[in-house]
Amino acid sequence: MQSQKAKIGRGSGNVFTDLGLPDAETHWLKAELVTRIDRIIRQRRLKQVDAAKLLGLSQPDVSRLMRGDFREYSIERLLRLLTALGRDVDIIIQESDAGRPGQLRVET
Repeated sequence: MQSQKAKIGRGSGNVFTDLGLPDAETHWLKAELVTRIDRIIRQRRLKQVDAAKLLGLSQPDVSRLMRGDFREYSIERLLRLLTALGRDVDIIIQESDAGRPGQLRVET
């Protein structure tokens, strides 16, 4: 049996880009938003049934969302879920550093 040496390199900060997935930045942003939703639900110690009522979703939808199945959700819908959880969402558009394309960030 031959052993293969793994090639290790610095990631881009976006696992979806590193995996070569199309629309990687959108996937990353959705994952960040879902992570915040999950964190709020856990911090409040909400049961999925209670979170579902608060979010206007079914319990199975909350379960899928918490397991990372968010492909069918738009960014706008995820932002609305955050506001339903009592979070303000600010979108700030500013000029990027010279010579570099703009980037998306999620801050708390």
